[in-house]
This record gives sequence, structure tokens and C-alpha cells, in this order.
Amino acid sequence: MLGHAARREHQRALAYDAVGWLREAGFGALRVPAEHGGLGATPEQLYELIIELAEADSNLPQALRAHFGFVERVLVEFAPEQRARWLRLVADGAIFGNATTEAGDGALGQLQTRVFQEHGGWLLSGEKFYSTGTLYADWVAVTVQREDTDPALWRTLALVRTDAPGVTRLDDWNGFGQRLTASGTTRFERVPVDAAHIVDFSRSGATLMTAVFQLFHIATLAGIARAIERDAVAFVQPRKRVFSHGSGAVPREDPLVQQVIGQLASTAFVATLAAREVARGLDQLDQVRLRGEPLPEDLLVDVELRAGKAQVAVTEAVLGAATRLFDVGGASALQEDRRLDRHWRNARTLASHNPVIYKSRVIGDHALNGTRPTFYWGVGTRAS
Repeated sequence: MLGHAARREHQRALAYDAVGWLREAGFGALRVPAEHGGLGATPEQLYELIIELAEADSNLPQALRAHFGFVERVLVEFAPEQRARWLRLVADGAIFGNATTEAGDGALGQLQTRVFQEHGGWLLSGEKFYSTGTLYADWVAVTVQREDTDPALWRTLALVRTDAPGVTRLDDWNGFGQRLTASGTTRFERVPVDAAHIVDFSRSGATLMTAVFQLFHIATLAGIARAIERDAVAFVQPRKRVFSHGSGAVPREDPLVQQVIGQLASTAFVATLAAREVARGLDQLDQVRLRGEPLPEDLLVDVELRAGKAQVAVTEAVLGAATRLFDVGGASALQEDRRLDRHWRNARTLASHNPVIYKSRVIGDHALNGTRPTFYWGVGTRAS
């Protein structure tokens, strides 16, 4: 009864096979320009495929979110002379993971993971959690603290191979959803880092990167909404058993069941449109970049607000659909071997990233007071 993706999740078997198929198909090189060996896809083309991938298995686009975010960062924030090496690696099949967030009660805005010089070389030490996709990756982009930079003004990435001495990756993600995204702990114990693999980024000014990363969750939620519609239809169509107080000879002819299916289909439609609208804004920014022009702040703010509004609307709608799904059947819809519960668990997990209540506040503050949205944030404990 279970499809391949649902069986994999039911057994908690990490998706090495699926990631390998995507690698072989050149999926990771979609945004790499053709002159660097990639497929040269536009943002709109990329996110259309991400929605389709999420419909098949929502773990996969989240597992690759850091990879595509890294590629986008190379395109828009790396110095021109730094780009070719990394884009060629991606075109050749390299997958990049992420090591950004640290667990525990560290100070807000400060990182314990650091790069430091010793005997003329650079070393990396620290521990990260929520290292999404890193178990599948060849390289990992590690957010670090440099002793000679102000973390309020600069963010530093150290790029290291995942098989480098001193790198340890653990499959210890224990959330109830998105179980196969490889989002556990990564440890770095005095890992040598090439100086050319340490890159600094400004943390001031508007950026498109927050919208890029948020759109991955929006597109994945849209894919989940499509999967909810698909699985609800597949569940109802062959059913013969009806309730005594129902209104059809078989469930698919019951007007109330038809209404629920219609609501689920409508949620999938609107979630897809919302994701496409944010992708359209990123496409506009990409066209500006390709012309060699600076990205206009008003368009960056507009796209960030689009992403926030889409996040707020899509999150509520898809979580509602994941619950409403069970209205099309009785207790048989709860059977473990159907795994229909995975849609709510996965949507709820995605919705817990970049908490939606704060995005709603930012949007409201902008509407009321014209306040610019927040482009940079972190987690930690505030000083008393």
C-alpha cells in the first residue's frame, strides 16, 4: 500500500538512493550557469521543480535547501573571482550541506563555532545542530565566528569537505516530521581549512537570501498540499463502505466527501500560486543580476515581504488541509501502513522554521509603520 517515499519514511531509511538519482540527473546544478557546466535554470523553473519534488517526497527539497542556497549565494554574494571553482564543483555533481545553528543557550548573535589561525594555517572547531542535508553532502558550508570580525556586521562561512579529518556527522535528528532530511549534529574538531575556503559576507543592507531560503519551505508546503490532494483522491476512489447517514451510494459520490476533496484541491492550487509569486520576484532580481546591475532595495524589500506573506498564508492553509484530509474516511484512514499522518507531521515541522508568528508581526509593522523587514536574524539567549 505504501509508495516508495512513504515506505522510506515509515522505515526511517535515509534517502541516499533518491539523492543519488537527483545527483546523476544533474538536479543540483539546475541554477549553475551553462558556461560553468550547469543547466542554467531560472528561479521560477527551479521552484516549479521543487514543488514537484516535494509532492513526491517532502524530505528531499528540504535536504537540498542548503545546497541550492549555497549556489544562490555564490551567484549573488561571492566575489567574481571566487565563483568559478564552486560552480564547477556543483556542475560536476557536488552536493553542499549546511552547518549553521548551534544548540544550547549561547548568547544571541554569537557563535561558539570558530575558525582560528595556528602555525600559519586555519583550523575549524565547534558543533552544530539542524545540519540539514549534510549526511547526503560532499561539502558543508559552516557558519563560523572569526576573531577579527564583528558578528553584528559580518557573517563568515568556512567551506570544508564532509569527509575531511575531524568532521563527524550524526544522524540524531529526532523530530516527529521531515525525518529523512539528515538534520542532526555535525562536529568539527580542529579541521584544516584552506584560506580560500573562508568567505565573509556583510550582514547589513537588504538581501535576497532570506527569501530564497524561505521559498524552499513555501514550495515544499505547496508540494505537500498537492500530495494531500493526491492521497485523498486515491483513498476515496476505490472505497465502497459508506456511513448510514451519508448521501452517496459510494464515498466518491457523496457531496460532503466531494466538498472536502474540493477544499484540498483548492489549498494545493493557492499554495502553488503563492510559491510561484515569490519565485517570480526572485526571477526579476535574477534578471537584474544578469544585466550586471546592483539589486534595487525596493525590489529586495518587496520580495522579502512576498515571501513572508506567502509563508503566513500557506502555513495555515496546508496545516488545515493536512487535518481535513482525514474527513474523507473513517478509522481506516488512520492505519499505519497508509502513513497519511506524515503530511501533517512534515508540514508542521516545516512551519516551525522561522516561526510564522514573527513573520506576521514584521508584515504588520511594515504595513502600519513602513518598517523595513528583518533580513538577518539568529537564535540564542539575550543578555540580562
